[in-house]
Amino acid sequence: MIVSIDQQLCTGDGVCEQGCPQLFALGDDGYAYVKNAEGELVERTTVPAGLELAAIQAAEECPGECIVVDAA
Repeated sequence: MIVSIDQQLCTGDGVCEQGCPQLFALGDDGYAYVKNAEGELVERTTVPAGLELAAIQAAEECPGECIVVDAA
């Protein structure tokens, strides 16, 4: 499963980070990013095992509808 953030749509509310801080974080620019396996903030990454449901829930709850989850 792949998760990505569309920076054009992100409102910076941080709902994703609150719901799943292991996978999402707000960057210095105030926009949400996903964390890759090394903990770096990126726009797209593979969802670690066990966090699939959290990624889907974050996408559903995102007020900006900027989180995209794709089965890979």
